[in-house]
Amino acid sequence: MELNLSDSWKNVLSEELQKPYFNTLLTFVEQEYKSATCYPEISSIFRAFNLCSFAAVKVVIIGQDPYHGHGQANGLCFSVPNDVKHPPSLRNIFKELEQDLKKTIPDSGDLSYWSAQGVLMLNATLTVREGQAGSHQQQGWEQFTDAVISIISEQKQNVVFLLWGGFAKKKAAKIDAQKHYLLYAGHPSPLSANRGYWFGNSHFSKTNALLLKNKISIIQW
Repeated sequence: MELNLSDSWKNVLSEELQKPYFNTLLTFVEQEYKSATCYPEISSIFRAFNLCSFAAVKVVIIGQDPYHGHGQANGLCFSVPNDVKHPPSLRNIFKELEQDLKKTIPDSGDLSYWSAQGVLMLNATLTVREGQAGSHQQQGWEQFTDAVISIISEQKQNVVFLLWGGFAKKKAAKIDAQKHYLLYAGHPSPLSANRGYWFGNSHFSKTNALLLKNKISIIQW
């Protein structure tokens, strides 16, 4: 399987990409895409990295799995292509954004314009079988994305990490809280949001305030 990953990330991840587990992971992914319908499209597996270079990263949002429904996953956590109905979690993200920054909920659920501004939209597992949530977990993706988080923590500073839900919060162990900012909230899924763990977190305005504090350009959410 060809590694469609930008040079900026290949450089900082060079040691990780040479490890035996990563080669095994790519072989597994290649076989899965040949034998079953998987998401996102194989060309978009590393899209989160290719739209946001290592040097550009100033905010990290951590998801769990790609969407496993037809046509939903586009390589960015929580994001969907232009013409796809907003999934429930994304709807709640936009509702919180509306409350926090008084922004009108957009028609498009494609969050690539966040990526272009330095937001790494990272799923912990980068691929999934159609209709089978979590089907590509424990194959090596988690080790790879943990390494990504650790390298960002080690080599950068003043990055804002948005940790939404229990799964993302576990990633805090990989992040140096003395160098970076960690903002916690419940997951935007209806199960969490409807129990009061999501709405009112104001993460979008808080992120921009932290960026401004460090003389870093804000995100046009």
